[in-house]
Amino acid sequence: MSEDEPFRDLICRVRAGDEQAAYELVQRYEPAIRVAVRVRLSDPGLRRVLDSMDICQSVFLNFFMRAAAGQFELEKPEHLLRLLVTMARNKLTNVALKQRAARRDQRRVQKGGADQQELIAPGPSVSAVVANRELLQEFRKRLSDGEQKLADLRALGRSWPEIAADVGEDADTLRMRLTRAIDRVVRELRLDD
Repeated sequence: MSEDEPFRDLICRVRAGDEQAAYELVQRYEPAIRVAVRVRLSDPGLRRVLDSMDICQSVFLNFFMRAAAGQFELEKPEHLLRLLVTMARNKLTNVALKQRAARRDQRRVQKGGADQQELIAPGPSVSAVVANRELLQEFRKRLSDGEQKLADLRALGRSWPEIAADVGEDADTLRMRLTRAIDRVVRELRLDD
């Protein structure tokens, strides 16, 4: 068995909606993403209203939605890390631009004290798990039957050439169809915000 097999298995389990696999993935990659965000979070005004954890949660939510739909081709752990860090950088840039554009007054925002941080249990909360499950269901409801079929085949770990052979269409055409569908649903659900 190659050393990339456990990683591929993890990604297949994440695509299939396995919560334990999602938790494992978050545990493994969250520290690196938070470091990448902290390094770029240099604006003191933005730091007062935004934490690296906010960006991480947003990135993972976006990643899990798109991974469940089979959008990503990830062969190695480095590819996933690069993707997640890039998503985090982009999210941070978007948030910073929105903050500046709205000219928000950060003095009105109050952060909790250190004692409040100690009360938060590690890992996702029960409500977050339920909310993510409901969001995934809503996401899937907004896909057409054909788009859902493509997403399901990708979630099973099937390659685009294999899916194309089954469906009888070009692999690139199917990949783009699913990518556009995912982008459409992400916009409809306002997940980019």
